[in-house]
Amino acid sequence: MAYLYLFFAIIAEVIATSSIKASAGFSKLVPSIVVIIGYTISFMLLSLVLKTIPVGIAYASWSGLGIVFVAIVGYLLYGQKLDVVAICGIIMIIGGVLIMNIFSKTAYH
Repeated sequence: MAYLYLFFAIIAEVIATSSIKASAGFSKLVPSIVVIIGYTISFMLLSLVLKTIPVGIAYASWSGLGIVFVAIVGYLLYGQKLDVVAICGIIMIIGGVLIMNIFSKTAYH
């Protein structure tokens, strides 16, 4: 269940982060509200995750996969380009998160 909460925490964080650009410096009401609600949900879920998963593993997964998903959203919604170096970096982030979660003996208390 903790990894399901972590997944939804990541999704909420990605929605919030992606909405920052749409908020135009918090001058647009609806995207600004999405940012606040998204981060609130994300941190609430992350706090539940930390009851089971160690903070280092949880935060590395949350931030690492958040970076990957935000880069994809930026590409799809905002037309931001991803060159070969960026794609290689994204692949390394995914690899690092997978290695930590699959092979680390600290993945659970």
